[in-house]
Amino acid sequence: MHFNLIGKKAPLFSATAVIDDEFVTVNLSDYLNKKYVILFFYPLDFTFVCPTEITAFSDQFEDFNKLSTEILGVSVDSEFSHLFWIQTPRRDGGIGYINYPLISDLKKTISSSYGVLNEDGVALRALFIIDKEGIIQHSTTNNLSFGRSVTETYRTLQAIQHCQGHVDEVCPVDWKPGDKGMKPDNEELKAYLKGKTKN
Repeated sequence: MHFNLIGKKAPLFSATAVIDDEFVTVNLSDYLNKKYVILFFYPLDFTFVCPTEITAFSDQFEDFNKLSTEILGVSVDSEFSHLFWIQTPRRDGGIGYINYPLISDLKKTISSSYGVLNEDGVALRALFIIDKEGIIQHSTTNNLSFGRSVTETYRTLQAIQHCQGHVDEVCPVDWKPGDKGMKPDNEELKAYLKGKTKN
């Protein structure tokens, strides 16, 4: 059952993950007061849309890392399935080396706690941006057949960090780094809308 977690503490978890061909324990609490977290769920290993998302996040990992952000991928597969998929080259239908942990949620407790488990027992394509204080600032959820945008996730993360670094500002539609923020008052809104008026 999906429920709204925006503005609330992210449910903590400890789980087995695969990174650098090794099994490790990932504790969400380890990132508190240290890093932002992109936590994304995907349905299953060895499927079709999932590897396009997983590899895209890995390919842009350094950009997220420069923003003090960790990426964590989660599915209901076992850690052994994750390891085999990672050890299978991309040209052979695997995902190859991945720059961040893939977490096993075999018991489905993490997917359930975030409200993203569907009736078939797999996670929807849900993504959460968690700030350094452990508060969920953003979430998106897609059905199984279409992927998410890494580019938009990156932009949203930058907007969140801008607002948290400029507490007297908000970010208007399509804000991107280099754009001005906006004071949350009527005069600023009028000036913004006037600048966008075409006639």
